[in-house]
This record gives sequence, C-alpha cells and structure tokens, in this order.
Amino acid sequence: MFPKEMLERAAVALDMARAKGIRIATAETCTAGLVSGCLTSVSGASQVFERGFVLYHDSAKATGLGVAEAISKTYGAVSAEVTRGLAEGALVNSGAGVAVAVTGYAGPGGGNPKNPVGTVYVAAAAGGVDTIVERHQFSGDRDAVRLQAIAAAIEILVRRMATLSTQ
Repeated sequence: MFPKEMLERAAVALDMARAKGIRIATAETCTAGLVSGCLTSVSGASQVFERGFVLYHDSAKATGLGVAEAISKTYGAVSAEVTRGLAEGALVNSGAGVAVAVTGYAGPGGGNPKNPVGTVYVAAAAGGVDTIVERHQFSGDRDAVRLQAIAAAIEILVRRMATLSTQ
C-alpha cells in the first residue's frame, strides 16, 4: 500500500523508538490515520506504536487534544501553532515518549491565501525538548499531497528521536 522507501523510513522510526525505549503516538488531520497506517504496516510495530488520534472535522482540528480554541481562531486550524498543540496534546494524552502531528490542506478544496492547497504542517514533540514544527508546500493531487505529508511526518519523527537519549 505504501511505497517501499516510505516503509523503510517507517522501520527506521520504529527501530529508533525501540532502541530508545519509547512509544510513538500520532495526531493526524489531513492524513486521516495514514501516518499511523504506514508505521503499523511494518512488522513489529506493536512493540512501540502506541496510538493514533484522527481529528478530521474542523471543530476537532481546532480544539482536539487540548488545543485552545483561541489558538485556532487566531492562527487557523491549519497552522504551526495548532500542529504544535496537537503533537504536544498527543504526547500528554498517551503513554508515548514521542508524538508526531500533521495538519494541512490536501485539496482539491480548502486552503486560503496564506496556506493554499498543498500546505502541510508537521510537528514532533517529546518530553524535555522543544517541539519541532515545519511548514511544507506540496504539489499534486490530493493523494500526492497526502503521501508527501506522510513522508514529512515520518522524517520529522526520525529527526526528533535522533536528539533523544535512551530511556
């Protein structure tokens, strides 16, 4: 279902979590569980993948996992601030040691002048370190944007774990 290269990177993320003695959680909007699906497509994922949260309706994106409604109203449901809040909220609402979050406009509708269709934010949170947040502008149709978002989420997850010490 997922490209070979993506599954290989997912395996790296899982191996890193296993080596560090931590579990992974996800919080997804535009990818609707596909990051979780990619990670759990790798054999042995159940040892370190804990849970995934899918927040798809606008109200869930805006306020899910403890993100204050004022943050979404101020910055938009697809923003660095909301994505950071979702990653940190997934961490707090799970037993995971690292969490990754994705928000975005996969298209064909949605978007705005600041964040047009293809805009995706990814964030990775872990205890005791700053949350990493990135903005990407992807091209292609809905499926292409979502696949690129999955890859970006897995990459930021790997980079966040690379800075963590073993538990």
